[in-house]
Amino acid sequence: MTTTKGIGVSRGVAVGELWFRAAKITAIDPRAVADPEAEVKRFQDAKAKAIAQLAILYTQTEEKLGKENSILFQIHQMMLEDLDYNDSIVGIIREDRVCAEYAVQETAKKFADLFETMDDEYMRGRAADVKDVSERVVGILTGNGSGFNTGEKPCVLASDDLTPSETAQIDPKTVLAIVTSGGSPTSHTAIFARTMGIPAVVAVDGVSLQEYVGKTVAVDGSTGEIFIEPDAAVTKELARKEREQRELAERLERFRGKKTVTADGRAVDLYANIGGPQDMEAVLKSDAEGIGLFRSEFLFLKRSTLPTEEEQFQAYSSVVSKMNGKRVVIRTLDIGADKQAESFNLPKEDNPAMGMRAIRICLTRPEIFKTQLRALYRASSFGNVAILLPMITSAEEIVQVKNICAEVKEELKRQEISFHPDVEIGIMIETPAAAVISDDLAPLVDFFSVGTNDLTQYTLAVDRQNKTIARFNNTHHKAVLRLLQTAADNAHRAGIWIGICGELAADESLTETFVKMGIDELSVAPSSVLSLRAKISEVCSV
Repeated sequence: MTTTKGIGVSRGVAVGELWFRAAKITAIDPRAVADPEAEVKRFQDAKAKAIAQLAILYTQTEEKLGKENSILFQIHQMMLEDLDYNDSIVGIIREDRVCAEYAVQETAKKFADLFETMDDEYMRGRAADVKDVSERVVGILTGNGSGFNTGEKPCVLASDDLTPSETAQIDPKTVLAIVTSGGSPTSHTAIFARTMGIPAVVAVDGVSLQEYVGKTVAVDGSTGEIFIEPDAAVTKELARKEREQRELAERLERFRGKKTVTADGRAVDLYANIGGPQDMEAVLKSDAEGIGLFRSEFLFLKRSTLPTEEEQFQAYSSVVSKMNGKRVVIRTLDIGADKQAESFNLPKEDNPAMGMRAIRICLTRPEIFKTQLRALYRASSFGNVAILLPMITSAEEIVQVKNICAEVKEELKRQEISFHPDVEIGIMIETPAAAVISDDLAPLVDFFSVGTNDLTQYTLAVDRQNKTIARFNNTHHKAVLRLLQTAADNAHRAGIWIGICGELAADESLTETFVKMGIDELSVAPSSVLSLRAKISEVCSV
């Protein structure tokens, strides 16, 4: 028996014969062309065919995985129409006089690299989308096509990586589990696997999966463990574990539709974090009581032009309307640091995490901020919107923001555009400065939301992007927890609520600590909602 490990991204246990999905497309050589304009036409024709294929895939995915998951393939169509993407491809063809497929592949690499260098795990997962749409176009140009079929025999599907469109076409009847060398927990491949109930493990390291084609493989989608030719003891243990997981899932289902309440009766708001409208299917299935963090920067990344007010309004309102009156906390743009956007033309900084980012950009370039605020206030007429301001460090910043909000509301009123006049405004507590003076800040806002990732980074002076010092990034450090308690106490003295939207919110070893601190709201990944609700029901608030 051989064992290896990756990251478990979709729970469940499966045993079956390994079938390997080889990469569709190998590296393309920069074949020289005599007529670049003819090559541009080849690309445009292939792009049109790819868009037509994606329209069909959208319909198929809607029937199979639901509308919210199928929206991804509308986004893929939009990616193919993106001006930056197209300009890059056409520019390479014309300037280097090379074939279209090489230009597409080089552009895909450039855009994917941009996403993969970001600190935000969700945004890193978007690299797969760029690769997916590009591989589709390259496949059309080279005649390799797209899609695959594992056959009728049930198997464990292995691959270096699977694109979202490949995963969407998987038949759960013939694929017992998914194992990939690449991928991430927030990739659409992982999301689709969870939706279909297929155990999945990604980022398997240190073993060539292709070497084990035809071998019996056992996959544990919870722990990420993979057993090649498992012995009787492992097979028995996995069967026991599968039974326990099934029983746990049945137990958690008993918490669906119920309020989140501690053992001594104190209610806690249990919300979900999302990175865009495409995550709504997971939110609705999770039974979250609201959305505690809607990251808006997806609208600003990977483009050379700023999103229009209408684009932003459509994205925000589509989410708000689906939540049927439940609170949706939308964070204003958090560009800068690891999330660089070409359209902002930000200068290179030695330490961007402490540089021009988030609210500092908004207050420096209020015309961009006002466009986003107009879209947010317009979306408020469709439901319960709350606006969250990132990287606040002073009362003066809050006053400036509220003055801009007043201007926006007055403009909308004059233009007779519908909006809710009393949208909640809150701030992120993600710097020691904000926590320390939270007694000054609380009277100026309606709520606090703690970003524990940045709060830990700034408190401990540990760059969370620096892997060599990752072991010093102690999220349980007393200093971090004391700052949290300070913010919570000051929020309640001012009569406002406080939540946690950082990764620490889902850490069940701290759930009782947070409840006893008086934290009013926890916002986590949709997949963690029922488990955390069960945990909260076991702890006391005093």
